[in-house]
Amino acid sequence: MNTNAAQAPKVNHLFRNFWQLAKPYWVSEEKYRAWGLLALIIALSLGMVFMSVQFNSWYKEFYDTMQNLDKKGFEQALYKFGYLAFIYIVIAVYTMWFQQMLEIRWRRWATEHFTARWLADNNFYRIQLTDQGTDNPDQRIAEDVGQFIAISLSLSLGLLRALVTLVSFIGILWTLSGPISFMLAGTEITIHGYMVWVAIIYAVIGSLITVLLGRPLVSLNFLQQRFEADFRFGLIRVRENAESIALYHGDQEEQQRLSQRFNAVVGNFWALMRRNKKLTWFTSFWGQLAIIFPLIVAAPRFFAKEISFGGLMQINSAFGQVYGALDFVIGSFSTLANWKAIIDRLSTFETSLQAAQALPRLAVTAKEGGIEWRQICVSKPNGQLLIDNLNLQLRAGDSVLIRGPSGAGKSSLLRTLAGLWPYASGELAMPTTTQALFLSQKPYMPLGTLRAALFYPQVARNEDATLADLLELAGLSHLLPRLDEVDSWSHVLSLGEQQRVALLRVLLLEPDFLLMDESSSALDAAGEAKLYAAVAECMKKGVMVSVGHRSGLIEYHRQVLDCHGQGQWSLAILS
Repeated sequence: MNTNAAQAPKVNHLFRNFWQLAKPYWVSEEKYRAWGLLALIIALSLGMVFMSVQFNSWYKEFYDTMQNLDKKGFEQALYKFGYLAFIYIVIAVYTMWFQQMLEIRWRRWATEHFTARWLADNNFYRIQLTDQGTDNPDQRIAEDVGQFIAISLSLSLGLLRALVTLVSFIGILWTLSGPISFMLAGTEITIHGYMVWVAIIYAVIGSLITVLLGRPLVSLNFLQQRFEADFRFGLIRVRENAESIALYHGDQEEQQRLSQRFNAVVGNFWALMRRNKKLTWFTSFWGQLAIIFPLIVAAPRFFAKEISFGGLMQINSAFGQVYGALDFVIGSFSTLANWKAIIDRLSTFETSLQAAQALPRLAVTAKEGGIEWRQICVSKPNGQLLIDNLNLQLRAGDSVLIRGPSGAGKSSLLRTLAGLWPYASGELAMPTTTQALFLSQKPYMPLGTLRAALFYPQVARNEDATLADLLELAGLSHLLPRLDEVDSWSHVLSLGEQQRVALLRVLLLEPDFLLMDESSSALDAAGEAKLYAAVAECMKKGVMVSVGHRSGLIEYHRQVLDCHGQGQWSLAILS
């Protein structure tokens, strides 16, 4: 894979995109619980800052008792530390507990929200046809949503604590540091609260250098998530198509493809490592320097006996708190880079969902009795016309066989009628209570029991006597003992057996509108005739539309629609 060709999208409105992703939950049906939990977490976070202020005062008391050799005061300071530490631990534990509670509630809601929108109106199918740039929607829902929520809460609450800490300690540091005077060009200059200005300048310099060093991490994190998902998808494809690959002896080819995808993972990870190495060199140096820097700056006043040893340690502690608050960008930059990459991925997914929802759809209107196709036009994705202005009225009991050369638009027409194909226009009129069923050439076998597969997409029913008769009709009686066995049926059953199971769904579900796209192509002639006859009998009160090439299918249909390509078609009524 060419990593140079893959570029992360440029999202200029980070916070607008963040709010677009976050807002639905905070105005949803769970908003009161969400805001209540957030208020509780904020209150506990403020409590942690308050305890930090108490600890800062304790520093002066503790170190002064040591300097003064005050044993009794030393013991009292230790006792005070004990109950302060206990209160702090309780607050910290419950802050984490309630933050994780909010995180999992938000993630559950957001995952269900994105999943529902992805599955709604066949968006999951239409996105893969029209938007090749939105890779691995499954990974975005399964991983990106969870990371977005966890990092958003961590960063927002961290920023809140940093701001409150800054407000709480900047006054303390201003008072403790006092003024500093020095001569410049023969003029005495006095700076009040000089340690505050030192902390601000120190943090600003560190933040600017961190941003310059870490900016490439945004695109690198975006690409890393994409390459990881591509590699995982490749592994899943091998598992799902294991038999076909084995029959083709395609293991070497698949190994090469997987190696290419994993090489992209490794190559981008090395780039991440190099960039993180540079960033860590600086942040580690800057962080270690921050430990001793305030002592160096405040030492002259201590040696001048203007402040006590406890006062020096209190200044050191207050400087650390102020710098720690101002250091938010430096300490969180890697997380911020990853957060922006996740927002970029979810924002492009959100845009894709909106685009898929806005794609043209076949208009469906209510009509009493029968089904009518009005001015149906079907095209290829490149705009080439396949079927032009198709009009057909079908009554209950009618059946149509669609024929034509490969690429003439037969399957595209069926997908249009099923509401899947986005490159179509026209109108489909039918009763509002119509139950439709679509059978493709490669049937879908859901995970679960064979009984569930037979009744899919409806809920399985305990009709063992009926199922026994139908399995015997389809030549699948050997599967009767395995009705409630959970297995990967798409791998256990041959394609012909899967098509037999799909055709039995018609007899079990009795739809009003049946669409079949070469759904018996893997059956032998005798088996196809037996099942098609049963399906045709079942659909005498409904409408059946089939795509097929075998001449034997004609006897089960009343009309034949020939698609000639280039928009041309013709209809023949059979006697």
